[in-house]
Amino acid sequence: MIHVENLTKYYGDFCAVDHIDLDIQKGEVLGLLGPNGAGKSTTLRMLTGYFPPTAGTICVKDLSIDADLLAIKRLIGYLPESAPLYHDMLVYDYLDYVADIRGIEKRVKHSRIKQLATLCGLNHIMHNVISELSRGLKQRVGLAHAMMDDPEILILDEPTSGLDPNQIVEIRDIIRGIGKEKTVILSTHILSEAEATCDRVVVINRGKIVADGSVDMLRQASGNQRFVNLSFRNADYESVKKKLESIDGVTGIEAIDEKEADMLSVRLEYVSDVDLRERIYQEIKGSEWVLMALQQETKSLELIFRELTSEN
Repeated sequence: MIHVENLTKYYGDFCAVDHIDLDIQKGEVLGLLGPNGAGKSTTLRMLTGYFPPTAGTICVKDLSIDADLLAIKRLIGYLPESAPLYHDMLVYDYLDYVADIRGIEKRVKHSRIKQLATLCGLNHIMHNVISELSRGLKQRVGLAHAMMDDPEILILDEPTSGLDPNQIVEIRDIIRGIGKEKTVILSTHILSEAEATCDRVVVINRGKIVADGSVDMLRQASGNQRFVNLSFRNADYESVKKKLESIDGVTGIEAIDEKEADMLSVRLEYVSDVDLRERIYQEIKGSEWVLMALQQETKSLELIFRELTSEN
């Protein structure tokens, strides 16, 4: 669907996007994840044709952005971080205006606006002035704008930036619904958003792609350091620590604060290509300790993100 090769963007002497290669498949929801200033927005603006690249090629459905820019723009709906709205217009009037700009035929225009109002949850505010809307509702209006002529590709730059938790969930649900039918590319630095919404995550840092894959693939590729959380009754920390440290591969054990006074909880760290939980259980089953919990801790996307985007 989209092929990017050697894409580069300089602002003077500063390299914002540094020779990236990327292929995006039809029907994929791709999250471009990275810290502020990593090059996410610049990449999206080049994909939409708003910024010319310094070097590299962008092809969309065998169309080149150099020779077929207008045709490519017709395939793309774009929502920048701050939705470009006319705040003194009513929501319906604004969407009607956008439909005219996009060349939507009059015989289908009303039904298309009605369809988008339902999809984006705008039915109850169609006759409200845009300036009176909350930021979350303005984002929904911007999303309806981006989808007006039913584009095959939807590009969203920080679509939940500045929204409250309820609004984030609402926008996320809309994006997931759209992703069932379209190719969606969204940028974010909110880790839970990428994990909950995207089929695939591309992590970009200082203009370079540092990881590419599903969240599970990123976890697997991030190393063989693992953690197990255990809870006991009738056990003391020093005895548990001594016994568990004897297991090959265990690199550390720390106590975890526990609300119940008679409960001991510890976090065991180990480095191994195999799951050590069975070995841990075999080691402690002969003791008088009462094992209340033994749980493998999944490496969080937040920890992976910090590792990938750290200074070193």
